[in-house]
Amino acid sequence: MSESETEGEHEEPTGENAAKRTGAQEACQRCGREQGLVGKYDIWLCRQCFREIARGMGFEKYN
Repeated sequence: MSESETEGEHEEPTGENAAKRTGAQEACQRCGREQGLVGKYDIWLCRQCFREIARGMGFEKYN
């Protein structure tokens, strides 16, 4: 291996690994789905569950 390849192995992960590094939630609190999480305002619901219960939480849909 070259020196640049071995140096890259010791760098901190970015991108998809950033959530694990910062301690963010990894799954929907309601159904457990791991993709499409809405984390704004610490909601931590997948987008499908959020759409189902958003009005009950006080969110309004604007056209």
